[in-house]
Amino acid sequence: MADATQTDERIKEISPLRRALIRPELGGIVGTFAVFTLFALFAFDSGMFNSQGVLNWTIVSAQFMIIAVGACLLMISGEFDLSVGSMIGFAGMMIAVFGVVLGWPMWIAILITFAICSALGALNGWIVVRTGLPSFIVTLAFLFILRGFTIYIPQTVERKTIIGGIRDAAEGDWLAPFFGGKIGQPLFQWLGDMGIIGVFERGTRAGQPVVDGIPMLIVWAIVLIVFGHILLTRTRFGNWIFAAGGDAEAARNSGVPVNKVKILMFMFTAFCATVFAVCQVMEFGSAGADRGLLKEFEAIIAVVIGGALLTGGYGSVIGAALGALIFGVVQQGLFFAGVESSLFRVFLGVILLFAVILNTYIRRIITGER
Repeated sequence: MADATQTDERIKEISPLRRALIRPELGGIVGTFAVFTLFALFAFDSGMFNSQGVLNWTIVSAQFMIIAVGACLLMISGEFDLSVGSMIGFAGMMIAVFGVVLGWPMWIAILITFAICSALGALNGWIVVRTGLPSFIVTLAFLFILRGFTIYIPQTVERKTIIGGIRDAAEGDWLAPFFGGKIGQPLFQWLGDMGIIGVFERGTRAGQPVVDGIPMLIVWAIVLIVFGHILLTRTRFGNWIFAAGGDAEAARNSGVPVNKVKILMFMFTAFCATVFAVCQVMEFGSAGADRGLLKEFEAIIAVVIGGALLTGGYGSVIGAALGALIFGVVQQGLFFAGVESSLFRVFLGVILLFAVILNTYIRRIITGER
C-alpha cells in the first residue's frame, strides 16, 4: 500500500514565485510601490504628501476607483462598456434637468436618474446577450447615443450645454449630502488643533483645518471597492462572474445563468458611473455636456493595470483599485513635480502597453501556453 503522505506524481507543484506571479494584484502592487517611490524622491518637498496634497490625489484616485470597480467586474464577466464616460455626462445632465429646470426635489431627481441609467445599462446587456454582438460595438453605439442626448437635451430646454444651480437646488435635501457632503469634520478639527495637520492662519477661516473632512466621493469609492471585492471573492455570484468570463458555454452547461450575470454587470457598471456623476455635479454645482470624456478608457486601463485579462475570467477588484490609485497619484504628482501635464497621456499609453504584455505573460503561465 502506498504511503498516504506520498505526493501524487500527477499533481504539479507550483513554486512560490509562480504562485505570486499569477496573482492579479501583482502588477498593481508593483506599480503603486514604484509610483510612490518615484514621487517621494522627486516631489516630496512640493507639498504632495502634506494633508492638502494627499487629499488632492486621493480625490482624483477615488474618481477612477468608482468607475474602475464596475468596469472590473464587467471585464471579468467577459464584456466591455465603452459608454461609461457618456453615461457620466448623461446622468449629470439628467439630474440638472430634473432638479433645476423642472424644479423637482433633488432626491427624486437623483433616484430617477439612477433608475434611468440602470435601465440603460440593462438595455446594453440585453442587446449584447440577445444578439450575440460584441459588447465593444453595442456600447460604442451607446457612447454616441448618450453623448448626443447629453448635448441635445440642455440645448433644447435651456439653449446651453451647461446647467448650473445644482447646489442651490440641493440645499436642505436629505439625499444630496450622501454624494456631496463630508464626514469626520470634528476629527479633522481636532487634528488641526493638535498641530497634526495644517490650519489656515489668516482670514475668516483662521484656525480651521486645511482639510476639514473626507468627501463622500472617497467614501463611495471605499464602499464600492469593499462591496465588489466581497461579491467577487466570497459569494457564489462571484464564482458565476468568473465562470461567465472564462468559458460562457461551459458555465451554461454547469447551470450558471450567464445572460443574467452579464446583464447585471452592465447595470452595475451604469450604477457606478451614475455615482460618479452625482458626486461630480454636487461638487461643481453644475452639469456639463462634456463631462466624462475618455473616462471609459481610463477605467479599462485601471482594470488592466490591476491585472484583469482582456479575454475575461480573471481579475481583481483590489487590483483595479490599485490601478486607479496609480492614475490619481501620477496625474497629481506630475503637477507637483512641475512636469508638463500632457505627459499624463503618454504615461497612460506606456503603462497600458506594459500591463497588457505582463497580463498576456501571466495568462500563458495559467493556461500552460508557450
